[in-house]
Amino acid sequence: MATYLVQAAYTSEAIKTAIADPQDRAAHIRKVVENLGGKMHGFWFSFGDYDVVAVFDVPDNEAAAAFALAIAGGGMVKSLKTTPLMSSQDGLAAMQKAAKCGYEPRIIAK
Repeated sequence: MATYLVQAAYTSEAIKTAIADPQDRAAHIRKVVENLGGKMHGFWFSFGDYDVVAVFDVPDNEAAAAFALAIAGGGMVKSLKTTPLMSSQDGLAAMQKAAKCGYEPRIIAK
């Protein structure tokens, strides 16, 4: 399973609708993630650039893309950002591979 952070900013129409008829969007999003074979770890309201944040696991990038497409295609968000997350162990493994990959931080003179 792969873990993702999703941040979404609602349209003004979506916010107006939510105020007029508050609903538990976390329950709905949890079901969507489960339908994609995943598990939601959390769903939070926030303020600033994004209105909601969710963290979930899904089997692969295809499932994460399907989630993003479904949400963006629904017309109720004006911005959606999906960030793949890595465990600290995977991050450490990436650092170890980077140390051995042969990259040299220099500019080659012409």
